[in-house]
Amino acid sequence: MGRDVRAHPGSPVSDVERQARLDLVEDCVHCGFCLASCPTYVLTGEEADSPRGRIHLVGQVLGGTPIAGAPQLHLDRCLSCMACVTACPSGVRYGEIVTDARAQVEREVRRDPRDRLLRTAVFALFPYPGRLRVARSLLAAAERSGLRRLLRRAPIARHMPELLRTLDSLAPAVGPVERLPPLVRAAEPRRTSGARVGLLTGCVQSVLFSGVNAATARVLAAEGFDVVVPGAQGCCGALSGHAGREREAAELARRTIDCFDAADVDTVVVNAAGCGSAMKEYGRLLRDDRTYARRAAELSARTRDLSELLRAAGTRAPRGRLDMTVAYHDACHLAHAQGIREAPRALLAEIPGLELREVAEPDLCCGSAGVYNLLEPGTARQLGARKAAGVLATGAEVLVAANPGCLMQIRAACGGAGSSMTFSHIAEVLDASLRAACGEAAG
Repeated sequence: MGRDVRAHPGSPVSDVERQARLDLVEDCVHCGFCLASCPTYVLTGEEADSPRGRIHLVGQVLGGTPIAGAPQLHLDRCLSCMACVTACPSGVRYGEIVTDARAQVEREVRRDPRDRLLRTAVFALFPYPGRLRVARSLLAAAERSGLRRLLRRAPIARHMPELLRTLDSLAPAVGPVERLPPLVRAAEPRRTSGARVGLLTGCVQSVLFSGVNAATARVLAAEGFDVVVPGAQGCCGALSGHAGREREAAELARRTIDCFDAADVDTVVVNAAGCGSAMKEYGRLLRDDRTYARRAAELSARTRDLSELLRAAGTRAPRGRLDMTVAYHDACHLAHAQGIREAPRALLAEIPGLELREVAEPDLCCGSAGVYNLLEPGTARQLGARKAAGVLATGAEVLVAANPGCLMQIRAACGGAGSSMTFSHIAEVLDASLRAACGEAAG
């Protein structure tokens, strides 16, 4: 995809901000421990496509080099998977470096018309559940009429825009929407501490994976939590923040904070790794906002991934037997950005009959990375194929992940290999086990 290298005037970087960012950049000692963990470096072998290479480019920009051109190109190619953060022995805060640099790109660089159109289309749709519901209805109509099957055939498919082809390959089959009430009451005995939790339903999750939200609410209720599902919520801002759209991300974050503050909950539970990672960074995103800085930090402090909350609180609802082999995929924004690896595995290990198998190269991103697979589809497909090979090599019947984007990406990649594997969110597997314990069909 071509880039227009012409810069346009934007908000300048202040001297204070420049020095703060330089301090972060200078933490990198260029040791190279990050190289093997970086998906783009693994694919290309180019220094500029490695974390330390990108840090070097950001340092040049802070020294006066225009950000348009090579810095922008290699920043765009970064998946922000944060695997390098896990690998770094020096504690370099790469996430902050790349987030700030991407925001500068969006302020100062005028992209070429094709790139602008693509990004406008993506961000006019995905952060908005109402628009996604319209798109879902159109997708359902295309499935019922057979049009979706027809459009996949050559030579028609070759003439479709790449964005539409990618969307079609990623979109799951359209099933019934599972709607949640404003409050799902806890099963007895109710928890005595931190018993009232709010559930983030999200944008993509609420429309294309509503069953995951319903399963999450049932699991939490079975474990003794009252589950509040605010109706006024929407996108948390993760997709926008991931792409450097700082103002958009901040506005969506403020709405999310208002929503959950009004819900009066002890904890906000998230079942999408990218959303949880973004919400835990609200304090930094809104640090200069006099009205929201404190509230943002407070919400970040009480945001928990589903597996994180259940593992810390301890599970008590009886698990039913599920005789299946499961390959667990580490979503990057759960394993690397949030540092949560053990909790989901421990929860799966509690299920009688379930055999857990590990996937090769678990730290390597699958290529989903927010909307990266829409903006950089070529690289995403290569990473998806590599991940699919590792997943299929396990011989497992079910691939389990904790992020909807990963599930869509890996399903699409494995489907191309003729796989009979099924794909489930961890909440759905936990829910199936709880229902099996009650004598219900696990599904």
